[in-house]
Amino acid sequence: MADNNGKVIKFQKRKTHIVSLIVLVVLVIALIILFTCFKIDDIEVTGNKHYTKEQIIEFVQNEGYIDNTVLLMLKNKFNPISDIPFIAKIGIDYEGPHQITVTVYEKAMAGCIEYMDRYVYFDQDGYVLEISLQKLSDAPCVNGMSFESVELHEKLPIKDKKRFKLILKLTQLINKYKLKIDSIQFTTDDELVMYHDNIRIELGDGSNVEVQLIDLDQMLDGLSGKAGTLDMRDFDAAAKTASFKAKK
Repeated sequence: MADNNGKVIKFQKRKTHIVSLIVLVVLVIALIILFTCFKIDDIEVTGNKHYTKEQIIEFVQNEGYIDNTVLLMLKNKFNPISDIPFIAKIGIDYEGPHQITVTVYEKAMAGCIEYMDRYVYFDQDGYVLEISLQKLSDAPCVNGMSFESVELHEKLPIKDKKRFKLILKLTQLINKYKLKIDSIQFTTDDELVMYHDNIRIELGDGSNVEVQLIDLDQMLDGLSGKAGTLDMRDFDAAAKTASFKAKK
């Protein structure tokens, strides 16, 4: 009996070794496949607006880059790419053994204010998103606002709450109607003025901006290539007309 028990134990040990060896071989083969068959050859980029495809790919390849579709996707899931100006998040999705898709989620900017030779970008609630040397063409710059200091991710500390509330309302409408506005400012008479290319747009006290901006895009299309002043202070919503005085 003892001899038989010894044979059984030896057989079980041998069986365990064989199973362990098979598992090890499978793991080695899996690792070889993982590291040799998933090289990244194609990177697609979606959702980018402020950065080019090449710039986004450079961001992805800059920090701890892994040239492997599966491993890079997993790395970004647990340790996502961060601290890129104007970008809230970057997602990486596996599309195939040699292809990934990089999805860019940009921060929703409403406008910017110049402060100490920097551009302070804020969202539609007035919170600071970025402070940068770079001026973006699609973020209207607001002039005539003053404050003592700014902090990233904090609300702009503007004393004139009524004026700032109007600015936020105006930038929300600009985004809603996809208007290309270069800058916004207040006149000495406390009236709102916007600039689009070579056209000055006068809005008055800002009490009627919801109506004034609805058809502004079509008006600006009709004035393309011209220079002058579009007076919308007494804008007739029913007739959808405003006076334009060409610059001499």
